[in-house]
Amino acid sequence: CHKTMQGFGFVQEQLEQRTDLMVGLIRVVEARPASNFVAEQTQIRHESPQVILFKDGQAVFDVDNWAITPDVLSEGFARVPNGEPVESSGAAQTAAEQELRPYVRLLEAFLGGEIDEREFEFSYTTLFRDDASLRSKEEVEILNSIFGDVDKHMTMHMMMAGRDHDQQIRENAQAAYDRLRTYLGQAAS
Repeated sequence: CHKTMQGFGFVQEQLEQRTDLMVGLIRVVEARPASNFVAEQTQIRHESPQVILFKDGQAVFDVDNWAITPDVLSEGFARVPNGEPVESSGAAQTAAEQELRPYVRLLEAFLGGEIDEREFEFSYTTLFRDDASLRSKEEVEILNSIFGDVDKHMTMHMMMAGRDHDQQIRENAQAAYDRLRTYLGQAAS
């Protein structure tokens, strides 16, 4: 939901400054037992979205829903002193690569001429609209760069009923593909 994405963005901004923190994310719908376990261990009633910060295994801060703001998070993160940077295992990059692979394949099919513009538009906007992944700002910016806000694009497309074809789709798709490949640390071919 909107408040989850907004809160996640605020948390991400805080985490960019804190390479010393390990992060866990519980997707409540898919992992209700994990959410229940955290609630039992911390005695903090579950709300969604929710941010809980731990120090030495104990919850020292929690905030939820619309109360997740940059100022409130700054206060919370201040309760967790800076430590040594956490070594990255590369698992985050691998997960991002796997989650972005459907976009890369679809862009390759379109740019390689395997599917036409109309099929690409439908497939891409449907994939993006239904995507339930929590994505970084950079990922969302790249994925949004072809058609812009997918919901607005779909509404305009329905209103125009195919009367106005955007000549920039191929150029936008190529640019997004190149950015995705760079983002994933691969040289575009």
